[in-house]
Amino acid sequence: MTDLSAFPVTKRWPAKHPELLQLYSLPTPNGVKVSIMLEEIGLPYEVHLVDFGKDDQKTAEFLSLNPNGKIPAILDPNGPGGRPLPLFESGAILQYLAEKTGKLLPEDAARRYQTIQWVHFQMGGIGPMFGQVGFFHKFAGKDFEDKRPRDRYVAEARRLLGVMEAHLSGRQWFMDDDYTIADVSMLGWVRNLIGFYGAADLVEFAQFKSVGAWLVRGLARPAVQRGLNIPQRP
Repeated sequence: MTDLSAFPVTKRWPAKHPELLQLYSLPTPNGVKVSIMLEEIGLPYEVHLVDFGKDDQKTAEFLSLNPNGKIPAILDPNGPGGRPLPLFESGAILQYLAEKTGKLLPEDAARRYQTIQWVHFQMGGIGPMFGQVGFFHKFAGKDFEDKRPRDRYVAEARRLLGVMEAHLSGRQWFMDDDYTIADVSMLGWVRNLIGFYGAADLVEFAQFKSVGAWLVRGLARPAVQRGLNIPQRP
């Protein structure tokens, strides 16, 4: 039987199935990237809810896995060389899982790096900017009298949606006909922007027809729907 006892995170979140990949997450746009990926590639896993309401992410056990105190993170008992691999940062996890299974990342070297560039585009732009729109529009920022910070992030979100729109025009997915980790990385963020954050009108989402069609296609995938609901909040 696989022994993960050397990893402090398993003290707070005991593994019932230590032979499976362990996912520590929450259903946020970053968190669902990995659960969607795992559902898409069909890799068995065990999920553990990291409850931000209880400050789980600040505990010593979780910080031993991710010193940055963010979700998602994984512990793969079958990492490189057959040794357990702890890993954080959603983009790195997506690439690792794609390379581990040979799925959702093109074999051709050029197309592989082109896919990865879109993942970095999401990590450096889509996530931070859409998240700021969410803060200033839905959460505490909505009460700020000065709307310049909100408007700055709204303008940048529109610009990024324009980049996506131009690229997706005439394409089914970010890599043409190939559904990849580039798509997986962005679906939850665009869904949240117009859904949970309620910012569709604010960013004038209706004008981005190709992005809208891409989102509908992505959300129609059964694995995406399963991944969006894992793990459930208590």
